[in-house]
Amino acid sequence: MAITLTVRDETMSGGVSGEHSLTLPEERTTARELIRGRVYQEVQDYNLRQAGPFVGLVRPEGAEATLNGPASRAKFRPVDWKKQFARAVEAFEANQVLLLVDDRQVESLDEEVTLREGSVATFLRLTLLVGG
Repeated sequence: MAITLTVRDETMSGGVSGEHSLTLPEERTTARELIRGRVYQEVQDYNLRQAGPFVGLVRPEGAEATLNGPASRAKFRPVDWKKQFARAVEAFEANQVLLLVDDRQVESLDEEVTLREGSVATFLRLTLLVGG
């Protein structure tokens, strides 16, 4: 049974920097599938919009970032969701992104979570401190 949850990005200070709905095919899923669903949706939304900067869990790198930057509106190139997903998985595994589902931290990509209507998946991007 499909389930719709809220995906929220929070800042280190606890503020919300973004929020949207995500529908997944099953109530029971893994962190990996939750991240995949989120990344796929945000890339598809961006590619359909074909304007403005890409805002997602992780930023495109290299040519994608340059081609899709603010000064390159006429040179739009779609973002590859599979590359974005791979970068998001790397960020999660490197503890650069924390995932909480209903206020419980998810520790591994293969950890199974049970979602319910009204569930909230919170993504917290950690910033590395310079010299600290």
